[in-house]
Amino acid sequence: MESPIVLYIDDRPQVLKPRKATLEGHGYYVKLASSGYTAIKTLEETSVAAVLLEYKQEGMDAEGIACHIKQRFPNLPIILLSAYSDMPQRILWLVDDYVMKGEMPERLMSTLKRARRLGPRSDEGHSRRQAAV
Repeated sequence: MESPIVLYIDDRPQVLKPRKATLEGHGYYVKLASSGYTAIKTLEETSVAAVLLEYKQEGMDAEGIACHIKQRFPNLPIILLSAYSDMPQRILWLVDDYVMKGEMPERLMSTLKRARRLGPRSDEGHSRRQAAV
């Protein structure tokens, strides 16, 4: 059985590598993106089961990235990760779930399992749009 692919978006490489190792230790294959552009390009080229999006990023607008992903891949689950307990409602409307970093990795793993059961992969939305054209 193939490992589900998760796209992890964060602009800090020092954070991405240890989190990638944790996710891979739980059976996920992890694609990394350090910019919104790279994230969208990865989603266009790779079938992804879910997106993990870091809320606080230098030079990246997590809300804008989430909005862009939802426009292009409306059924792809996005899980927001943050150290903040109080999140703006406007970003919570764009994501499917929210995990505080203090709750990781246990809650993140259960959230990913639930997201995989509920949502299609990134290529399913893309193929439906192509069929409609």
